[in-house]
Amino acid sequence: MLKTLIVDDVPQNGRVLKALMAKYGDCDIALNGREAVNAFQNAWKQGAPYQLVCMDIMLPDIDGLKVVEVLRKMEEAMKVEESQRVKIIIVSSLDDSPHRLKAYNLECAGYITKPISSKDLVECLKQAKLI
Repeated sequence: MLKTLIVDDVPQNGRVLKALMAKYGDCDIALNGREAVNAFQNAWKQGAPYQLVCMDIMLPDIDGLKVVEVLRKMEEAMKVEESQRVKIIIVSSLDDSPHRLKAYNLECAGYITKPISSKDLVECLKQAKLI
């Protein structure tokens, strides 16, 4: 079972993604960057880290790509082996080269543009070797 954190400030978007991901495991939803960082940290403290984070870029408090940087620094500080790092898929309405490039430089496993399709999601999960 895949443990997933969905980060999107639009509740409807989070619910849609959660419904698409439901057959793969449990999903939690964070509505902003701070909630995402706290959920990520708490999951590690409880010994049940997330295997996947689906991250929106445009969040009300912290830019989603900045949140990804924070998560990667947290993993580094905890000395998480590269093979055990969380897979991150960007799910955004922004579809431009600078955002895509930054996502891949942050070792994101994929980049899906909204509106999200089940086909795109499944393809991305397969490429990330999560399903």
